Amino acid sequence: MKFKELKIMNELDLESKSAELKKELMKINSQIAIGTLPKSPGKIGEMKRTIARILTIKNNKQKSAENNSIKGKEVEKRNG
Repeated sequence: MKFKELKIMNELDLESKSAELKKELMKINSQIAIGTLPKSPGKIGEMKRTIARILTIKNNKQKSAENNSIKGKEVEKRNG
């Protein structure tokens, strides 16, 4: 998936997509371990990149939420 598509998703959608990709990646890795070739080897790299994108987006959202809460506390101290 593209970064823009993932960025507009909410936390629950990102979690479910990440879990789905990890499960599918585990299946492919087990097939490789027993000696079966995957149907599309390029899909493995794309899945790994998508998981990394999801983790990046989740971390960015978490950091921005933390920054917003810190800024709110600073404003309260000034106004208090």
